[in-house]
Amino acid sequence: MTRVLILAAGEGTRLRPLTNDKPKCMVPLLGTSLVERQIACLKRQGITDIHIATGYRAEQIETLGYPTSLNPRYNQTNMVSTLFCALDFIEQEGDLIIAYGDIVYDDINLTTLLESDGEIALMIDKKWRDLWSLRLENPLEDAETLVMNDAGYVTELGKKPENYDRIQGQYTGLIKISADKISDFVAFYKQLDRNASFDGKDFDNMYMTSFLQSLIDAGWKTKAALVNNGWLEIDSVDDLEEYESLAKQGKLDKFYKV
Repeated sequence: MTRVLILAAGEGTRLRPLTNDKPKCMVPLLGTSLVERQIACLKRQGITDIHIATGYRAEQIETLGYPTSLNPRYNQTNMVSTLFCALDFIEQEGDLIIAYGDIVYDDINLTTLLESDGEIALMIDKKWRDLWSLRLENPLEDAETLVMNDAGYVTELGKKPENYDRIQGQYTGLIKISADKISDFVAFYKQLDRNASFDGKDFDNMYMTSFLQSLIDAGWKTKAALVNNGWLEIDSVDDLEEYESLAKQGKLDKFYKV
């Protein structure tokens, strides 16, 4: 059995004014909210055990009818803290998918992740420059390092690259943890030094990539579930307008099939 935890606590400040009165995951893409698009994709793959970690405007997400866990300090912490506010759900039985609340993805991408082995699997976009070039004049400015070994396991991610040599793909915000590693996953988080710095951030504000890198550095086998486009990140109003413009031109399917 596979379960899904959607992380949807953030305020989405770069999507204002659209997020003045709604959480980021409730912003519509072509008439349907981001979180509802994710849920529809999950259900098409037979996944119905869905939990949402909330924060900003949590009451609106609660109206969807799915179990939720609240991060009451959502405006003072980062995504990893939000993740472990849903500890009771994390510790239940079955494989666990962790999904960012501001992404959407094609069915085939989700299937690729579900079929991937490894203690942890990450959805990695090999053709990431297509999407980054659409959103940014210089893709390197916003990209992060992603290095894999010959066996297809991620060895480095989330650093600031100096060139394209250490970017073999981009991490997309979709993670799968195998059922037999859930207890170890939780234990690893609990034993982290609360006073340490994680890529320049304190414990409460560490990036998800910093947490994943810590696991990799500790010897966790982190498999790359490789995809070619088939997903979108909605981080700003410009992103949203670009995607909707492409859809009207019939050109969005390369990146995401609405």
